[in-house]
Amino acid sequence: MLVRAGAAAATAAPRGLRRLWRGAGSGAAACFALGRALLGVRGADTALFLQGLLTNDVTRLVAGDATPAAGLPRALYAHALNVQGRCLYDVILYRLHESPEEEPHILLECDGGVLDAIQKHLKLYKIRRKVNIAPCLDLSLWAVVPGEQAGDITSSLAKSADQALILTPDPRTEVMGWRLITKKGANLAEIIPGSHIGNIQDYHRHRYKQGIPEGVKDLPPGVALPLESNLAYMNGISFTKGCYIGQELTARTHHMGVIRKRLLPVHFSAPLPKDSIPEGAEILTESGKSAGKFRAGGGELGIALLRLANINEPLCLNIAGDKVKLTASTPEWWPKNASK
Repeated sequence: MLVRAGAAAATAAPRGLRRLWRGAGSGAAACFALGRALLGVRGADTALFLQGLLTNDVTRLVAGDATPAAGLPRALYAHALNVQGRCLYDVILYRLHESPEEEPHILLECDGGVLDAIQKHLKLYKIRRKVNIAPCLDLSLWAVVPGEQAGDITSSLAKSADQALILTPDPRTEVMGWRLITKKGANLAEIIPGSHIGNIQDYHRHRYKQGIPEGVKDLPPGVALPLESNLAYMNGISFTKGCYIGQELTARTHHMGVIRKRLLPVHFSAPLPKDSIPEGAEILTESGKSAGKFRAGGGELGIALLRLANINEPLCLNIAGDKVKLTASTPEWWPKNASK
């Protein structure tokens, strides 16, 4: 079933989105083809099934007697955790159904390299739930970054309802623009007039600059912890929903209120050599003390898990015997009271 473009267009562009992108490029919107996969979960038990596996409140995507479909979010961000409370998969959920009368239908966006693994993970817990799980190989996923003079990109949707399934603000933070889902082969210029296809490396550079993790390189399965990965800052967790796998450690950490390490954007003094940095390479202070671990990057930008006590110190990454200096920064999109 296709999402009616008119319904998507009714969502106004977030105020400040184009302001945040001012100076980021030309006036037209850039569309980046993402190498992430889409998995369809459909059936009467869809929300209840995903509710026990993910950190966010999936029931928000399903209309009830008190909540009409028009008032529901189009997308949610979440993580699937293991029983030890560590991240397995980062996902974005998209609501395809439009009314309570329709069968619940949710698209799950995940790292393309773990599509088979996440299907096995879901089917392991399916048991007798009335859900159907299948990859959506006929769909394409795009990140849309409006330029300074891109205008309201939703206004063009009514003219191309047969090509655009979903166009919604990225649920993590407005600095990441929009997510677009289309049929394969759709004409993006018709959906978003004036848009152009961007280089995917520019998309990743923007993610690193903003400190946004995405995929298994940034969030190593079974290693990353959700709150250290800024899941709460990215609207990806509910602390009031019922039980889900991995909840105990996550809830305890939240209520203790002590998070000593976080994922942060880092800027290097020189461009990084390609494919020569070992996974989890150690970041050191001037005195040689461990300050954290490098996760991923490109050029002079990257993302690293750092001890908050060390982020204002001179830091370096040891690469093949050479010390490359780096500086960490706190993203502007973080909550103003983000002091822990």
